[in-house]
Amino acid sequence: MRISWTYAFIDRPRDAFGTACDFWTAVTDTRLSAPRGEHDEFVTLLPTSDGADACVKVQAVGPGPGGAHIDFCVDDVPEFAAAAVRRGADVVADLGSLVVLRSPGGQLFCADPWRGQSSRPGVVRGSRLDQVCLDVPSSAYDREVGFWSALLDGWESLPGALPEFHVVKPPPGLPVRLLLQRLGEERPASAHLDLACADVAATRARHEALGAVFVSGFSGWTVMRDPAGGTYCLTTRDPVTGGLRGQER
Repeated sequence: MRISWTYAFIDRPRDAFGTACDFWTAVTDTRLSAPRGEHDEFVTLLPTSDGADACVKVQAVGPGPGGAHIDFCVDDVPEFAAAAVRRGADVVADLGSLVVLRSPGGQLFCADPWRGQSSRPGVVRGSRLDQVCLDVPSSAYDREVGFWSALLDGWESLPGALPEFHVVKPPPGLPVRLLLQRLGEERPASAHLDLACADVAATRARHEALGAVFVSGFSGWTVMRDPAGGTYCLTTRDPVTGGLRGQER
């Protein structure tokens, strides 16, 4: 089944929702849509560049550090949801035009209608938010790799540069890709965002000036915490192609 668009969702606690919106609009060069939802819990980050379609949204969630998830925009939402269930997912909420699902390993994701989005936003000051990374406990890792590889028809499933990573790459033109990371500890599955950066040091400095905090550094990626308390990574992947540069995920 063809996936025509993808959204990265930034999930942050309600009391930090405004802080998250301020930070992520600044680093992605976007502006906020009008809030939506019963409790004004959703906003879209609208690109300022002419003709580009949005691919990032922010959601206010319950207490805790928050996280991330990915939405898949398809022509037939019930068909996509049924395909996910056949492969081991559970339906969390069926809202008709939107279905919330949980993968076999416990990661939430959504299916919603494609509304003609087709123009990927460009690189912003040398970086691009283009990846949702699923942090999966070792006991569920192989099952999660198999699930996502089977569900995402037409996406390329391949091992990452390190044995604890697996990449599921969309066809050209889709703005958000998927990375699975096998954790060294048993804990519930979660997800975070990754940005591909032409110059990680320069991007880190800009983010720190906006209130982000350095957490830890590795060969190829740097873990950060945004002012709303959510962790994310800056990677040395090419922000134009998403391809690897050096020892990187």
